[in-house]
Amino acid sequence: MVPSIDIHCHILPGVDDGSPDMETSLAMLQTAISEGTKGMILTPHHKPMHHNVRPDHLIDYTARLMERAHEKGINVQLFPGNEIYYSDNTVRELESGRASTLADSDYVLIEFHPTDMYKTIHNALYAVQSAGYRPILAHVERYADMAKHVKYVDELLDMGIYIQVNANSVMGKYGLGIRHFTRELLKRDMVHFVATDAHDNGSRAPHLLDCRDFVEGKLGENYALKIFHDNAMKVLRNEII
Repeated sequence: MVPSIDIHCHILPGVDDGSPDMETSLAMLQTAISEGTKGMILTPHHKPMHHNVRPDHLIDYTARLMERAHEKGINVQLFPGNEIYYSDNTVRELESGRASTLADSDYVLIEFHPTDMYKTIHNALYAVQSAGYRPILAHVERYADMAKHVKYVDELLDMGIYIQVNANSVMGKYGLGIRHFTRELLKRDMVHFVATDAHDNGSRAPHLLDCRDFVEGKLGENYALKIFHDNAMKVLRNEII
């Protein structure tokens, strides 16, 4: 099987609410490897009014974690990035180099508050896109207004926005409603990336294999390959999906 690539995870130790230490990070990477994930973009939170890890430090921390992983025989490739909580300063933060794109590409992983309305999300993503970036909407299923309307996702796709869902959502870990919504998006070919959004090695571990097996069984191997590997490779190469 072609390896999976996870574009959204919180495995970098001690920088946000994800892994608290190197030991946990290495255990999370071992879990990922055991499930066929060989590449990961590390995406610590970048939030307004928070102490965010600087992009130059993020590059160093990513290299250090990969070096430690390889010393432990964990053969994974790691790349720096951010999950950026949208604010009026987001474009300015990106343009000034205070926030990170994914793997130094033009792709940007953007999140919002779960109660933000669709119009707010739409306008914000348009602003990021208009500044020359390629926005990826993180875990689309978490926004209550959007999860009620598949047509909203369709409108974002027409704009050229990219859509990411969490593997645990597809597998029903967050309720039947979210499972139905994410599976409907998958069935309609409205998803570009399935990622883990992993924060620990327990209930939010970097599990992708069950979801990939599900997608392969229901929607075919080619579609699974696209959303678990091929599209992520295009991000790493900064190619248009």
